[in-house]
Formats: sequence, C-alpha cells, structure tokens
Amino acid sequence: MRKIFSIVGISVFLSSCGGGERVSKEVFEEVNEAMEIKKLSEAEIIDEAMVWGDSISMEAQQQLVSQLQQAISEKGIPGAIEFCNVQALPIFEKVGKPYGVEIRRASNRYRNPADQPSDMEQRYLETYEYDVENGNPLSPNIQKINEGEEFLYTKAIVIPGGLCLSCHGEPGKEINDETLKVLEELYPEDKAKGHKIGDLRGMWSIRIPKKEVVKRM
Repeated sequence: MRKIFSIVGISVFLSSCGGGERVSKEVFEEVNEAMEIKKLSEAEIIDEAMVWGDSISMEAQQQLVSQLQQAISEKGIPGAIEFCNVQALPIFEKVGKPYGVEIRRASNRYRNPADQPSDMEQRYLETYEYDVENGNPLSPNIQKINEGEEFLYTKAIVIPGGLCLSCHGEPGKEINDETLKVLEELYPEDKAKGHKIGDLRGMWSIRIPKKEVVKRM
C-alpha cells in the first residue's frame, strides 16, 4: 500500500469533495442565520459533530451487538448470520433517524456488497490500514463534505475478540462447516473471512447534516 499520512494528522477543517453535490442557497442561508443567532463558531460546530459521531457510532455498535448476542443465544452462530443479513441495516436506520444522519459501515474486506466503500470512503479506509500497519492510533476523524453542508465522521472497526472469529475467522478452524455453508449461501462475494483478533474490520461512516447539528446546539 502506498504510504499516506496518519489519520491523526489530517485536519478536521479540510474540505472534501462530495461527489459534485452543491449546497442549495436556502440551506446555506438557513445554517448561517442559525449560526449568527446562536453565535456559533465553525470550530464549535465541528466539535459538536465529532461528539455526535462518537455517540451515534457507539449506540449503533451497542444495538447491533446486543441483538446479535440475543440471536446467537436463540439460534446459534448460523442464525445470527441470517439475522445480521436482514436486520443490520434497519438497526442503523433506526439509530440514525432521530438525528437525521446516515449510518453505514464500509470495508475493503466486505461481507455484504452494500458495505463496499465509496471513492471518498476509500481514502479514509486506506489511512486506517496504514495506521494499523504502522502501529499508529486509530483515531476517529471528521471532514467537511458537500461544500460544508455535511460532515463525514469515520471511526475504525477492529475485531475485538474470539466470538467474532466464529464467522470472521479461518474456515475449518474458527468457522465451522455449518456456519460456512450459511455464509456461502447468503454472501457469495464474502471477503470478510480469515481475520484475527485486532485486525481492521472496516470503519463506521456517518454523514451528519450541518443544519441538524446547529439546530440542536
């Protein structure tokens, strides 16, 4: 992998491209007016968006893990895989809806094709990969996108323990034949096997509208 700078060295004030999207005049004026009324600085809004990202990603992770553990206790690992196949995305939608944010996971070693990274997400995934390879801290990051109308919050996801290897480890070792069969049926393009504890699994990718942050400050 080509050498790129550690994510801790990327300025939170860097403005990234947003797929050619442009901010509407109405949204721009609405946000600026709210900032002036509340006397908010750009730095304060970015700090608050980072707090949102930390809190929302933690809530999404807790909701997913809690419901997966319940599925495992009721149906075993194969049943939990089937649960995740159907329910993971709706869980993220439910967590994100009160905040008006879009939550997803992105990975180069994806299981669900829906988790393939966009070009913009790919840049941050490569930075996390570089950090893992070089022993750098895996710090959350936030960037302006869509000409400042939104923020993109990212946070690395690592394999935390042995239970995760039951469906992300080595086939024939951590992954038994029954589980492997379910994975092959549900995810024929699966790239998420062969992991070890501490491996980078991917990252959280949360799009946070600036107007939603300002509105709640």
